[in-house]
Parts: sequence; structure tokens; C-alpha cells
Amino acid sequence: MTRLLIMGPPGAGKGTQAELVAKRFTVPAISTGDIFRSNIANETALGLRVKPYLGPGLYVPDELTNEVVRDRLTQADVAEGFLLDGYPRTLAQVDFLDKVLAEQGHEVDHVIVLKVDLDEVVRRLHQRAVEEGRDDDNPESIRKRQELYLEETAPLIAVYRERGLVFEVDGLGTVEEVQQRVAEAIEQPPQPH
Repeated sequence: MTRLLIMGPPGAGKGTQAELVAKRFTVPAISTGDIFRSNIANETALGLRVKPYLGPGLYVPDELTNEVVRDRLTQADVAEGFLLDGYPRTLAQVDFLDKVLAEQGHEVDHVIVLKVDLDEVVRRLHQRAVEEGRDDDNPESIRKRQELYLEETAPLIAVYRERGLVFEVDGLGTVEEVQQRVAEAIEQPPQPH
């Protein structure tokens, strides 16, 4: 069984790597951002609740995000594992995820942290905005999300590092090169803690 988290600043390539790794290890890739954007596009009740946060580049409140994650982790296709992309993003979400997994008799196996240069991240996000027409990738939102990542998400890496679960991977290079590094990291046993 494989229960993975993939972390890194916005634009580090988490979504691309999550899809490739999920295929390689035959587990579903779960992106809270994709769930939110899909609901906004379909104008669902959830979409209406999260839209005011995503446009200006703010994080969706923990309670709302946790509700979505709990629901997704109870679905049959995650019984043998999953890869979470974009969650957890706060210490409260780490605690919530621990509780949900413990209720199922599981825990996180590996935390992959993609390391990238900030200038490269900004370049990637501008390129993605043009290619995908994403209005949440404007320069102001990019800066805001980078600041929020550093303030709120980076400390989570320390929590998982204490548990011996963090594997840092160089996120620069071709998609294939990074994917190989990620796969090699996942195949390593968690570090003793």
C-alpha cells in the first residue's frame, strides 16, 4: 500500500508529478485544487463556497478543505493507497489527516518535497497561466501563494521530517528526470525516527 503526499511551492510541478507517480504505483492522485476548480466550473454548492478564496489566491479554510478530503478518502478507489497533492497545507490539516487515516488503520508512508528555484517557479506559473487560461496564476496571486506557502506550509515539512517520512527531490529538469527521482525516493524505506 502506498499513501503519499507531494509537497512543494505552487508551480513546483506537483500536479504533473502526482499524475505520473499515481500511474506508476497504481493509486489515485487526489488534488484538492483540481476538486475545487472542477466544482467552481460546474457551479456546484461546493464550488460556490470555495470560489471567493481561489480567485485572489487565498487558501480555502481548513474546515471546508477537510470536509472534501475526508469524503474523498472514504471512496473505494483509495483502499490500496493514494497520492495527495495540495493537502495538507496547515498544521491543523496534518492533525486532521492523521485522525482520518488512523480511523482507517493507516498512516502516511512517504512525503515527497519538490525543491525548485523561485525564479523557475514564477516562469512555470506564467507559462501555465497562458497555456491553461488560469486566472489564479496572475502575478499578484503567484506572489500571495508563495508567501502563504512559506508561512503556513513549509513548517509541515518539519513535522513529517521528524517522523522520518520526508524525501526531498530536485524538481528541476525534464518531467521524466524528476519523475525518476520521485519514484526512486518512494521506493526507499521511510527513515527511522
